Amino acid sequence: MAKTTKILIAGFGGQGILFAGKALAYTGLKADMEVSWLPSYGPEMRGGTANCSVTLSDTPIGSPIVDKPDILIAMNLPSLEKYFYETEKGGYIIFDSSLITKQDTRDDVITVGIPATKMASDNGLDGLANMIMLGKVIKVTNILTIEQIENSLSQMVPAKKAELLQKNIKAIELGYNY
Repeated sequence: MAKTTKILIAGFGGQGILFAGKALAYTGLKADMEVSWLPSYGPEMRGGTANCSVTLSDTPIGSPIVDKPDILIAMNLPSLEKYFYETEKGGYIIFDSSLITKQDTRDDVITVGIPATKMASDNGLDGLANMIMLGKVIKVTNILTIEQIENSLSQMVPAKKAELLQKNIKAIELGYNY
């Protein structure tokens, strides 16, 4: 049976939404999956809306557009509100609980809050809440392994920025082990 996972990462510009999506897509590519990566952001960029659609599949992908995600990663309240009811039944909603006080509930999805922004700040990893979220997504959904994503990051982050690689890996592991 074909397996396709549609992921939507949403937040505001400057939260690393597109980089998180690129990390997922590149990791899927390295794992011999069919992949699509479609960034979308408002004209204001930093501080404006940003989202990224990623599809990972074992069969060719017809469209890169993700309107009904299997996995929603919400980094701010407007994003959660916008896509909360669009997430597929049986899917996952993973949100940054340090920025979002969740109101609504659904019993047909798995909802997981993680205080990613606070964890990043507490661990000297400012700006890496996106990677903490990614670590949690990998743990909860098993779409990829932590080893796969860490190996991909080592190829995505240039050697001259090795300190960033270690910080990204630490952030992923924090989210994974939360």
